Amino acid sequence: MRQFGLIGFPLGHSFSKKYFTEKFERENIVARYDLYELSDISEFEVLKNKPELCGLNVTIPYKEKVIQYLDELDDTAGQIGAVNVIRFIRKNDGALRLKGYNSDAIGFESSIKPLLKAHHKKALILGTGGASKAIDYILRKNGIETTFVSRHSKPGLLTYDQLDKTILDNNLVIVNASPVGTFPHSDECPNIPYQFLTDKHLLYDVVYNPAETLFLKNGKKQGAEAVNGEGMLIGQAVAAWKIWNL
Repeated sequence: MRQFGLIGFPLGHSFSKKYFTEKFERENIVARYDLYELSDISEFEVLKNKPELCGLNVTIPYKEKVIQYLDELDDTAGQIGAVNVIRFIRKNDGALRLKGYNSDAIGFESSIKPLLKAHHKKALILGTGGASKAIDYILRKNGIETTFVSRHSKPGLLTYDQLDKTILDNNLVIVNASPVGTFPHSDECPNIPYQFLTDKHLLYDVVYNPAETLFLKNGKKQGAEAVNGEGMLIGQAVAAWKIWNL
């Protein structure tokens, strides 16, 4: 039986496991999808010895750390510097090659592109993890200037306490690429000055549980368009399945 799975830490509620398990049952695919909670990325070595394993998804905090264990990256993953899909390529002589891809970029682009308008010229990306790199890549690919926002002061980044009316007026797309607001911490949200949002703003949250985060609720109160990460997740899962079956 072909096996697929997700690596990350911690792994609680998993969209991918539910999505693929239901897909396999619905389409009569003889395969299974498991969760591999790795407390350290070095534990990845053990998974390589599973002969039935054909592919993996990668989530927080290993989208960048896993690259050192891979033999090859596709062009997009190489440019982004983060991987969320691994394809296990097994040769006839038994040799194994691991190739990394980034389907986050595919899922994000397919879900946000229809929402972009002519006045969406600049964007703030909240968070600096692996998902934020894919988001940055896609926004820039679509002609949008990006700025990262972090809790920690670094050259070229803004911190949350630097955000003011002028910055929000100039950045009409705001993407929460951090896990802040994810269940069970649904009462939390990124610390931005929501009072300066307008109906010209587009808020996109990669978080999908809850379906409407506090970040999105606060944006809607100011008239902003607000979208969660479900479309991105579905898009990246569809792309992952295609990659595993190349």
